[in-house]
Amino acid sequence: MNIVRRVSYVFLWIVPFLSFVVVGVRALRVPGVYQAVGVAYFAAIAIAAWTVSAEAIRADVQGRRLLGLAGTLLVTPFALVALLWVGLGGPWQANAAENQMRYLVLIVMATAIAGGFVVLREALSEAGERFYATLGFAAIMLSSPLYLIWNTFAFGAFFGKEHAGEVPAAIVSLGDTFDVLLFVAGFLTYLATAAFAASLGRVQWLGRGATRVFIVVTFVALLFLVIRGLRYPNRRATPWYTSPGFIVGIPAVPFIMPFLFGVVLLRRAGEGRSQEGPNQAMQPPLASAHKGRRMNYEG
Repeated sequence: MNIVRRVSYVFLWIVPFLSFVVVGVRALRVPGVYQAVGVAYFAAIAIAAWTVSAEAIRADVQGRRLLGLAGTLLVTPFALVALLWVGLGGPWQANAAENQMRYLVLIVMATAIAGGFVVLREALSEAGERFYATLGFAAIMLSSPLYLIWNTFAFGAFFGKEHAGEVPAAIVSLGDTFDVLLFVAGFLTYLATAAFAASLGRVQWLGRGATRVFIVVTFVALLFLVIRGLRYPNRRATPWYTSPGFIVGIPAVPFIMPFLFGVVLLRRAGEGRSQEGPNQAMQPPLASAHKGRRMNYEG
């Protein structure tokens, strides 16, 4: 990997964490300033992703194209955050119009993550790994509709607040139900992440150490979520940044590790041609092993 691709790769790894800083600095939400910062930040992410992937989606090899597409979809959520959420702060800091945009972006984020995992499952299936990929696919297919429902009602709450001056009573009455929806959606998304991490490790698209780190971090997040319980904590009761259960339940947080999967997939797609011959690019490790065993049996 040359120096430009290496720098781009490292930059993409820090994007989710840098995004929380950029989003949280409310002072940046100045007309003309936050738009310029958002466009520059988004452009930096897009250029870095393009550099790392080496135009994988336009490649002739199906495996590279699948990895490039999956990586692009998984990276998309935080690219949108970079473009639109500069200086947005928490929902209690933003105005009603900004919060409507917040939840529209979260809808797109949930959809992109689901699409990325669907494509990744196809790529893993071609590589011969179906068990963990199927578990992850089942979990994300259940969590995505829950996210879409929760975000749609959250959008409706702030739409009503902007136009009627208050959140509609019907939505307020369903507050506890929406807490359960968000809990289950986050729980299933973390489970899907752990399953896909195991699947990526099986086909050696993630190193053994990286696979363990992803799985351990995911289950720690799940533990914090379970300890917190079904109800989302009131940020006024304790400072939110001192509550791990609050942090892991923030709707965008479960998408951090899928974003990092996307970065890894873009790099692998970009390196596929240089690592192998033109007719064998992205040869699946498990598929190769199965082929070797079949040849031994036939011999």
